[in-house]
Amino acid sequence: ALPWFAWLRVPALDEASGGWAARASAGCLRKGQALLACGSPFGALCPELFLDTLSRGVVSNLAGEGNALVLTDARCLPGTEGGAAWVPAPGGPRLVAVIAAALCWKGAEWVGLTLLCSLAAILRSSAAVLRDAGVEVPPEPAWAAPGAGGAALGWAVLVECGAAWGSGVLLAPAAVLTCRHVVAAAEPLRVTPAACPGRDATALGGRVVFATEESSPFDVAVVELEQNVPGFLPPCLADTFLPGEEVSVVSFGALGRVCGPSVTAGILSAVVRAEGHPVMLQTTCAVHGGSSGGPLVSSRSGCLLGIVASNTRDTSAGTTYPHLNFCIPITVLQPLVVRYLRTGDPAAFASLNHAGQGVRAAWRLQQQPGPPSKL
Repeated sequence: ALPWFAWLRVPALDEASGGWAARASAGCLRKGQALLACGSPFGALCPELFLDTLSRGVVSNLAGEGNALVLTDARCLPGTEGGAAWVPAPGGPRLVAVIAAALCWKGAEWVGLTLLCSLAAILRSSAAVLRDAGVEVPPEPAWAAPGAGGAALGWAVLVECGAAWGSGVLLAPAAVLTCRHVVAAAEPLRVTPAACPGRDATALGGRVVFATEESSPFDVAVVELEQNVPGFLPPCLADTFLPGEEVSVVSFGALGRVCGPSVTAGILSAVVRAEGHPVMLQTTCAVHGGSSGGPLVSSRSGCLLGIVASNTRDTSAGTTYPHLNFCIPITVLQPLVVRYLRTGDPAAFASLNHAGQGVRAAWRLQQQPGPPSKL
């Protein structure tokens, strides 16, 4: 931690009567837990406007001893490095980490994630330096993080097909729902369920039993596993969608198999209907390459709302926007899944290849008639 951080002593603020900010150990953090980042975008540029700007997000992923590294979807900008990350607590927010890097653009994709370093890890690494400076670090008070509702973490699987990877949803002990383009390479499949209590992240073989045709607006595939996943708990399937409700995506986007699935949060920004039914869900969660097929979950009910199909790419500018993305509603898939699980016949999904013109127009991201969309 020391090569990244420096301790500054400010005489005007160094008073014997001063106390330490309320702290919490990053070791108590859980994926999906709320975080608040505080920093000053663009550093010393116009501090009267940018000083101590707040950004809200969740814990996306964790790594290292005692969760020394924390990934969050709180959107920070260059200049916020060294700022604080806080966790909400009944007695007031607690300082848990320090902003190490704002991950903004990579290639032509806006990343929108932030890397944090645990304050406890920094203090451990700096113990000798602080002791020599006469700074006494008080013991960390006991604190337990509230549960972050991690049931959806157990539904997510990593789907690897050759050199490509994506995500999927475990719908039955040996059945996975994912996207057609994830398994398009037609190479040997490996499916790795997310580790959870009583279950290791062990790769299993699988085969594609159904994939929609290229002409279908629905990008869907079904994978049958060679053996059952232990400790399977079926997801709760939603039957209603509330625009504006808080949602999260659980997927292996960005990091792949490293550190298990990541969680990003946002809202259900739009429900697109065609022929009287929801046919597309739009969210503001950060969705990156590798997220396709991952579950979209209601933060309110904990139910599965759909699966991620794509984020947004502006073909005229060659730019990808992860915070504008599209999901296939589970209500489109639920009756087909029930029929397949009852009969074992993949033909249960064949109707996905015969969607109406309204559905096709929605997924082409254009109105008819009208000029072609550039998305």
